[in-house]
Amino acid sequence: MTSDAPNELAETITAIERSYEFMLAYAAQGRDFEDAGGSGPAIRQYLTRLRDGLGNIASLVGAHPSEPGKGPVFATYVDVIRIDAEKAQSAVDVVLSLPSIGSQLVDNLNASIHLRAVLTDIFLVDEALKSARRVKSRTD
Repeated sequence: MTSDAPNELAETITAIERSYEFMLAYAAQGRDFEDAGGSGPAIRQYLTRLRDGLGNIASLVGAHPSEPGKGPVFATYVDVIRIDAEKAQSAVDVVLSLPSIGSQLVDNLNASIHLRAVLTDIFLVDEALKSARRVKSRTD
C-alpha cells in the first residue's frame, strides 16, 4: 500500500459519484440518441470513468490505512464491494457496447440494483472510514 491510497480512494469515490450524478441528469434529458458531437462531456466519458472506478474500488478500500478493525468483518465487506462492483461494471459494459446511448437506457442503468448496491457499499465504507478517522483524531 502506498501513502497515496487515501487520496486515490477519495478520488475514485468522487469520480464514481460524479459519474452517477451526470447519469441522473442525462437520463432526465429525454434523448433518444447520444450526441457524440456535442459541446459538453459525453455520456461515454462518464460511463468510462464509472467503469474504471468500479474496477479499482475494492482494491483501494482494502488498501486503505484506516480500515476499521482491519479484521475479518471488514475483509468480508471488501469482498462484497468487489462482487457488487463487478456486477455493476458488467451492466456499464453492456451500455458502453451499444452504438448509441439514449436517456432511457441510462435511466435503466441508474435503476439497476447492481449499480445501486455498489453505490451504497461505497457510501457506507466512505462514512465508516471518516468515522474511524474522527475517533482516531480524538484519541491521539
